[in-house]
Amino acid sequence: MLLEKTNSPVILFYETLEAERRRAEEEAKKTKRGRPRKNKMYFTLETERAIIAYNKEPDQNLKNKVYNEFIHKPLMKLAENIIHTFKFYYFDGGPKEVQHEVIAFMLEKLPKFKEGKGKAFSYFSIVAKNYLIQNNNKNYRDLKTKKPIITIDRERDLETESTLQEYRDDLDVFMERFSKYYSSKVDERFRSSRDRRIAHAVLRLFDERKNIEIFNKKALYILIREMTDTKTQHITKVVNVIKKDFTENFIRFQNGNFFN
Repeated sequence: MLLEKTNSPVILFYETLEAERRRAEEEAKKTKRGRPRKNKMYFTLETERAIIAYNKEPDQNLKNKVYNEFIHKPLMKLAENIIHTFKFYYFDGGPKEVQHEVIAFMLEKLPKFKEGKGKAFSYFSIVAKNYLIQNNNKNYRDLKTKKPIITIDRERDLETESTLQEYRDDLDVFMERFSKYYSSKVDERFRSSRDRRIAHAVLRLFDERKNIEIFNKKALYILIREMTDTKTQHITKVVNVIKKDFTENFIRFQNGNFFN
């Protein structure tokens, strides 16, 4: 059997995992809570430990086993989330093909992840994003020379519509929660009263987004300017901070570890 070898990083990973599960079940019995709840996060500490074991393991059969059981699905979900979060749609194939390209690239970089040098989730998020930025921009330039932009956008939308609907639903839920969460963080993120005023105005537009009929960026900036009596450059600075925080936390939200 595969798991009969000793001193194997993958075997140790499985043994540790089994021991932890037994302890959790025993603890649950003692506190009468029933079986431990299944973790809804797709990329966990367990995933990171599996990657570390994979990189240290010399036996290819054991590497394949731990990859298929603990690593492949989290990497697939990570690639899918980043593709849709950052709207990387200018590729020759559909979303699934792009997802597999990203997985192949992450597999190349898998051995370069080092234990103790940061979180695996952050590392592979950056790896995937860098690949997509480089290839998305190149493909977009190539497509522009061959087809009108309106044709490219129409084809892109038709190919991804079903997947995007799920993404839009997640985004709508997240925006509701992010607005409430971020309102309590405004004083921490912005020092000046002017910037805090702008931030609260932006969050107010988040809350009222379904009642706002204008989605033009310039029009929204004018609306914020009227609400806060501030200059556009100050609004841009605050919006960029919120945008960065929004994107990073949306990825965490899709991973299941932003809101408890």
